Amino acid sequence: MPRRHSLPVEFNHTIVHARDNRESARFFTELLGLDITTEWGPFIAVALSNGVTLDFATVPEDSITPQHYAFLVSEEEFDAAYALITRRGIEHYADPHRRRPGTINHNDGGRGVYFTDPSGHAMELITVPYGGWPA
Repeated sequence: MPRRHSLPVEFNHTIVHARDNRESARFFTELLGLDITTEWGPFIAVALSNGVTLDFATVPEDSITPQHYAFLVSEEEFDAAYALITRRGIEHYADPHRRRPGTINHNDGGRGVYFTDPSGHAMELITVPYGGWPA
C-alpha cells in the first residue's frame, strides 16, 4: 500500500479519564515537574517532553476503566518523584503484581516503581527502558 503522507507517524495525545480532571492533572504536574499546557472544553492537557500530551477529562467514576501508563524519566526526575511519593504516603510497589510493597525495582540496571493515580490508573516510572538501552 503506498504511503499517503510524508510525515512520520508519531503518537500525539491520549485522553485520560479522571474523577476530577484538575486533580489528576495537578497530580501529574507535581509528581513529574511538568506544567499544564492548555485547557479547552473538557480537557486539561499536560505535555510530556517528547510532545505527547495527556488530556485529562472528567468522567463519571463508574465509567473509568483503569489503564496503565509508564513514563521513562531521568535519574533526577525519578529521585524527585519518588521523594514525593514517599513523602505523601502514596502506596507503591517494586512490581506490577503488588508483591513487593514500599520499595522500587532495579530492572535492566535502572530503577522503577508502580503506584496508582487519584483515578485508579496504574502508573509506572522507569529510568531505563525495558530491555536496557540500545548498544
